[in-house]
Amino acid sequence: MKKLKYILLLFTLINYGQGVKTFFESPEGKFFISADLHIHTVFSDGSVWPTIRVDEALRDSIDMISLTEHLEYQSHLRDIPHPDRNRSYQIAGGYVKNQPLAVVHGTEITKPMPPGHFNAIFINDANKFFDKEKKALEFNKAIKEANKQGAFVFWNHPHWEANRKDGIAKLDPIHKEIINKKLLHGIEVVNMFTFSEEALDIALENDLTILGTSDVHVLIDWDFNNERESYHRPLTFIISENRTMKSTSDALFKGDTFVWYHDLIIGKEENLKIVAENNFTATSEGYDYDFFNSAESILKVKLKNHSVAPLKLKYTGEYTFHTEFNYIEIAPRSELEIYVKTIDKLEKLVMPFEVLNYVIGSKKNLKINKNISIQ
Repeated sequence: MKKLKYILLLFTLINYGQGVKTFFESPEGKFFISADLHIHTVFSDGSVWPTIRVDEALRDSIDMISLTEHLEYQSHLRDIPHPDRNRSYQIAGGYVKNQPLAVVHGTEITKPMPPGHFNAIFINDANKFFDKEKKALEFNKAIKEANKQGAFVFWNHPHWEANRKDGIAKLDPIHKEIINKKLLHGIEVVNMFTFSEEALDIALENDLTILGTSDVHVLIDWDFNNERESYHRPLTFIISENRTMKSTSDALFKGDTFVWYHDLIIGKEENLKIVAENNFTATSEGYDYDFFNSAESILKVKLKNHSVAPLKLKYTGEYTFHTEFNYIEIAPRSELEIYVKTIDKLEKLVMPFEVLNYVIGSKKNLKINKNISIQ
């Protein structure tokens, strides 16, 4: 089984990173690895064959996926018996070879709440989550088996209304126990069409990696319409030192991630600062221009958005604008010229902004300063 895993990963990484879409500009020496780590096929309760998931991800220009089939819930088992629970991964891994996509081995531990559902990715063998009688391991044994295999384990949809009638994510004693024992490494703050501020706070308070996933069961286009950029599938971006599997896995365990959900960018403050610094630029166009030919102290500034997500900004500085209010929106991959009334001619300008769609905690948005040198 270990040999098979190695071969499949080798195939998936041959052309890994070639010709893929850049969603967000990354700093030099870093890579933003796009990932959907919660996906289903007919090998649990999904509606499509594993190769379809590969084709969808390639079309969406995603770097990494994991087919996380339920261990305990198998709605198609009578029609598609598969005693080898690694089969979904094997089919996808064999199909994806020589393509710019990594398929990592995963599974979903599916228990009633508490504790709920948990994904384990970077596993070696899904069959080891069953005992000699072919019964799924009880939760404590299952999560220990996942960690024994070196898996990254995260809690799925802790705010799911089927388990939390009020939609509020909260920790039960079993969750606190596995956090304290370092058996749980991450948590979904976004699942499919839902975002939980409470789950985000749980992540921040317990040093859990922040994730967002599609949890797709049907065709991806039935859930998410790619013709509308703001209605894409939720994605986790892993801030990795390079494109190797080890570096990507290490970054996940370290919590170096952010989530793109609708128009929101969600994550730890330090991670979102990296995104903002590399995808939002402000440059001086000077005081000398023809648009306001009598003005002497109105500075022309170009604001540019380099990413696929809009920038929704609130200017919080001391100056006022000549053509805009202090709320500004810059469309994806576009720029906006604003005119700042600086009173006196300046050699440099600090423009503070609150980025209203960059979420760093419950009711908290990222704040950044743009330092502008004036020619």
